[in-house]
Order: sequence, then C-alpha cells, then structure tokens
Amino acid sequence: MDFVDVSALFIDSVLSKVIPERKWFVQCIEQLDEEDITWAPTNESNSIANLVSHIRGTVHSRIEILLFDIPDTREREKEFEKGLILTKEQVLRIGMEAFNLIIQYLEKMKEQPQLLTSQPYLKKPALTYSAFNNETTAMNLLIQMVREVHFHTGQIIYIAKMRKGELKWKYD
Repeated sequence: MDFVDVSALFIDSVLSKVIPERKWFVQCIEQLDEEDITWAPTNESNSIANLVSHIRGTVHSRIEILLFDIPDTREREKEFEKGLILTKEQVLRIGMEAFNLIIQYLEKMKEQPQLLTSQPYLKKPALTYSAFNNETTAMNLLIQMVREVHFHTGQIIYIAKMRKGELKWKYD
C-alpha cells in the first residue's frame, strides 16, 4: 500500500472549499447595490460591511501576523460598529484580500507541511480574542479560521438574498 500524505490531502481539501467560496463571495457582492452593503436586517444584526470587516480582521490576526511578522493592529470592536460604511468596491477588495491570504497561507503549508503541527503563537503576545491559547497548532488555527470565514460568508449570502430575493450563480 502506498503512503498517503495526509497533510497534502488535508490542505488540498481545504483549498477545494476556500477557492469556490471566494468565487461565491465575489459573485454575491457584484450583484448588490451600495446600500445593500451597509444594510442590516435588524438593529442587533451586522451588515455585510461589518461581516467583511470582521473576516478581514480574523485573517489579519490568524495569518498576517504570522506570515509577515507584523504587529497586531486589529481593532475588533470597530468591525462591529453600527453604521459602518464601506463601498461595494472596498468590500470586494477587503474580502478578496482575506480569501487570497488564506489561499497563500495554505499554499505555504503545502510547501512546508510540517508547519501544520507548529505552534506559531508560542513567541507572540497572548491571544486576547480567540478561543485558543498560544500553544495551539497552525492546523487548529486554520480549521477554526476557515470555519469562521465560511460561517460569515453564509451570513453575507443570506443578507444578500434578503435584499435581492434571488441571486444568480455562475458554475464553471
């Protein structure tokens, strides 16, 4: 029996979910008007602008700090400010940045699969807004981040359907 590289299978599996999700995100946002971006279903709900800002913040804290060794400048509370104004163009750019960073991180893991079991936060300041501690593995962080991004992308699509009634999808 041939040895199966489980790390490569895992990374390819995650990529096979993230790449189409990026496409759905773009298709969804492209069908919206500017006012749809900042609309929230209720006073307690988040707008698409809030959700995309939060996705970008999550990717910043989970990937950019590790990949590029930049300081944590995230202001999580601002991601959820009521009345957050972002244009459709900004939402597309910010969302694409987040998805592209996830894909870049996965590609790096593919080249160096041993990084999956690394503990990238060990020498970083304590995590303050995470369910994880600094001893968690890169694989655990990746799973949690992709799950969270998927969850919020679903919310974005749901809000878009509330606004438009129906969305048109291109499958290729």
